[in-house]
Amino acid sequence: MYIGIPKESRPFEYRVGLSPAGVEILSGAGHQVFVEHEAGMGAGFKDADYEKAGARIVYSPQEVFGRADFSLKISRPLKQEIEWMKEGATLAGFLHLASSSQDQIDLLLEKKITALAYEQITDASGRRVVLRPFSFICGAMTAQIAARFLQTNRGGRGILLSGVPGVPPAEVVIIGGGAVGSSAARAIQAAGAHVTVLDKDINALEAIYEKTPGVVTMLATKRNIERAAAFADVLIGAVLISGQRAPIVVTRDMVRSMKPRSVIIDVSIDQGGCIETSRPTMHDNPTFIEENMVHYCVPNISSLVARTASHVLANVALPYISEIAGYGMDAAMKADGAIAAAVNTHQGELANLARLGGREAAG
Repeated sequence: MYIGIPKESRPFEYRVGLSPAGVEILSGAGHQVFVEHEAGMGAGFKDADYEKAGARIVYSPQEVFGRADFSLKISRPLKQEIEWMKEGATLAGFLHLASSSQDQIDLLLEKKITALAYEQITDASGRRVVLRPFSFICGAMTAQIAARFLQTNRGGRGILLSGVPGVPPAEVVIIGGGAVGSSAARAIQAAGAHVTVLDKDINALEAIYEKTPGVVTMLATKRNIERAAAFADVLIGAVLISGQRAPIVVTRDMVRSMKPRSVIIDVSIDQGGCIETSRPTMHDNPTFIEENMVHYCVPNISSLVARTASHVLANVALPYISEIAGYGMDAAMKADGAIAAAVNTHQGELANLARLGGREAAG
């Protein structure tokens, strides 16, 4: 199979669709891999590293998309990139199509592109096996993000996350006890802050209670979210519903009730955000002030550790990539339910999305 790895075109996206180690495995299996010139530069991978792994370097995005039967990306493609793809080709990446524009969806359907959303690959135990380690990265990074933007010179309340003898630590509230929330709880507690986690799933709260003693857990009722927001110095939104836009769980009125210059980190922003006052930002200007609160709403947090993230992707996604490359998408979908669960568009039809663009999903 012809496999393409383009250079990511969205601003401040430093990760790459596959590392040279992954390319070596695909090349060794007999596949031809085309890598766009300097596609791996942000993650510290040189063109020579890819050539040594068996790839062929190409010098335009049109060529890499035009040659590929199977394109490997990180972030959702731009409309122009979809236009460059072959009709009937396969695309894989963190697509988050539930928050995509309608014209991009229409073009994927028109060109009969099979779109595989990494964030929806789900194994038999229900774990999102590709998304999960990226969630751990994002959760761990919330500790350093919170510490930075609590600083006075960053617009925050001027609070040290850990506190000092005689002065209490910051109060950090995390809404969502999944992979992001549990990872954030561990990292922020290790940094010395006082942590409260809210979730609707009592099993998730029990797991956090057992694994991170000292973290306070609460059921995520509307009343409890209101109470927790009011005492938070840092509020982290970590809510995900697979294949759907993230629900709004923190309203504007709740934000207004928070202490002035508190920090809001909406990790759910790649799925539309779970906090009413959120809107996407970029790494060059990651925050804005709304209702007198500092909002950090960058969708691709793990891009800041691009090398680690790119190695992680190869570790967890390569088995599925190899399966699709080796057997073809139709056969892979039939043989592997984890792959079938992550296909969002196929042969001009929607799949595995609760609702998109006013149309019911095909499956």
